This record gives sequence, C-alpha cells and structure tokens, in this order.
Amino acid sequence: MSLTQRLLALFLPDDASPDSSCTTARPLVLGRAAVEWLKTALPTIHRDRSQRSGGKADMASPGIQLESKKQVDDFCQNLSKEAEQLLSKFFPEKIEQLQMLLKTSFSCDDLASLKAPLDIPIPDPAKEEAKRKKKEEKEAKEGKKDKDSDKEEEDSGPPCGPICSNERVESLLNEVKPEIQTLKEKLNTLPPVGPSDLINESDDVSCQVSMWVQLQIPRIEDGNNFGVAVQEKVFELLTNTRTKIEAFQTQISKYYSERGDAVAKASKQPHVGDYRQLVHELDQYQYRELRLVVLDIRNTYAVLFDIINKNYDKIKKPRGDGKALIY
Repeated sequence: MSLTQRLLALFLPDDASPDSSCTTARPLVLGRAAVEWLKTALPTIHRDRSQRSGGKADMASPGIQLESKKQVDDFCQNLSKEAEQLLSKFFPEKIEQLQMLLKTSFSCDDLASLKAPLDIPIPDPAKEEAKRKKKEEKEAKEGKKDKDSDKEEEDSGPPCGPICSNERVESLLNEVKPEIQTLKEKLNTLPPVGPSDLINESDDVSCQVSMWVQLQIPRIEDGNNFGVAVQEKVFELLTNTRTKIEAFQTQISKYYSERGDAVAKASKQPHVGDYRQLVHELDQYQYRELRLVVLDIRNTYAVLFDIINKNYDKIKKPRGDGKALIY
C-alpha cells in the first residue's frame, strides 16, 4: 500500500477500500495509533522532500536550536566576505611591500660591509706567558690550587667588556620578524575589512583562512568530488606553508645561539683567529638566509593568491550550481 493510500485509509469507513469510489468519510477523529504514526511519518516526508528539491529543511538538526544555527551561518558568511577582501587586497599589497624591501634593505652586494667589529684585544704572547708562570709559582708556594679563583676566571667576562651584536643584521632581523609573524597570522587570522584595517597586524578580531576553505567543503556524497579534491589540495598547501613559517622562526633563534657561542669562544681564546672569523661568517650567512626568507614570504603570498584565484569557483562551489546530467 502506498503512502497516499495509507493516509486515505485513516479517513475511510472500515468497510471501504482506498481504491473504491466511496465518498462517505469518517469524522476527523484520529486514534492514538494514527497520531503516533503521523508524528513519525510527517518529519520524514518533509526531510525527503527537502532533499529531493535541493533546498534546506526549515527545522534545525536534532539537538541544534534554530538560533544557534543562525549564529553559525552568520559567522560563516562574514568569514567568507572577510577572506575574499583579504585575498583581493591585502595579499597584492604585501607582495609589493616585500618586493620593495628586497630592493632596499636586502640589496647589499658587498657582504664584507656586514662585518661587525669585535672589540676583543689580542693578547701579547710574552705577557701571557709571564702571567701564566706567575700564577704557577703562586700555586706552588701555597701548595694547592685555588679552585675558586679558576671558577671566578671562567665566569668573568672578557677583558674588553660587553660585546654587542651585529647592528646591521639586528636591524634586518627587526624588519623580517614582523613579516614572518604577519604571514603566520594571516594564514590563520584575517582582519576586519576596511581601508585602515587591512595592514593592522595587531587586531584581535580574526577568522581563519584554513577554516574558510574547510567551511566550503560540502557534505560527503558519492561522485562529483573533483571540486572537493581541489579544496583539500588548497588546505594542504596552507598546512605546509605554516610548517615552513615555523622553520623560519627556529632559524632566527639558531642564529643567536650559534653566534653567541662563537663570540664566547673568541673572547676566551682571543689568540685563535678562526673563532673571530666564525663570527663574521655567521653574520654573512644570516644575511643571505634572511634574504631567502623574504623571497619565500613574497612567493608564498603570490602562490596562495594565484592558486585560490584560479580555483575560486571550485573552492566556493565544489559541486557546481546544479546536478550532473545522466546520459
């Protein structure tokens, strides 16, 4: 018996058939069984009809209030608008800024000019030898070695006083570190749309680029998933980019650690010229690495802008506007 016949049978006399031409309907009084059946059947009918028509059901999913669902939908819509504004305005502007940075601060051809003076005096061998003998005679006279004096000598700083860092490299680091942090934030956070807010890197109002891509992914279905595969590729690119950015930050910390060790060795053994040269080599190497970091950041903005722009339709509507035709 079809669904229509079952519904019609509820209102027909007991001795009538749904297929008969009887026009005498029973009064509109339903029994308990009929009421329970209608409670179960009507939501199913409504949901099936909504799915067949391609629309959305008017009621929220079980356990989700309509007000809460509306709040989430509004958030997704605002996020989408902010992401589109960021990709269309902020990324191109940032590419231009980084290009200018490469032409100005990172246009040094003579790396020897990056050499920072090390105010570590080179000891006189004769004086050092006399000092060493005097110390040995004192220890032999006292009959024991003064361990406390050795410890104080190790903990004391170099005779020249504090040794400053390379001011030129430090200035470049101060320019690059905000760019690294900005890229890291922009992959995860998008500022509110506005002419004065597009370059505001300290704004707390944010939404996630990766979340924006993920929110465009439709529900799982069989077939027609090429657009979904494009979305997953873009999301994978965002994830790999975040990993690369974290490596940039680790590289800066490593530079300070290695240079500090080299300076400490040069101050403790000032007669070894290789330690002095090691400090200068680290400064030059860091300059080259910082320039590559700026190039990578600029290229990252360009690649993200290009791939999202080329696949924008697949990201926004991975399955298109209509259903695929079957021939």
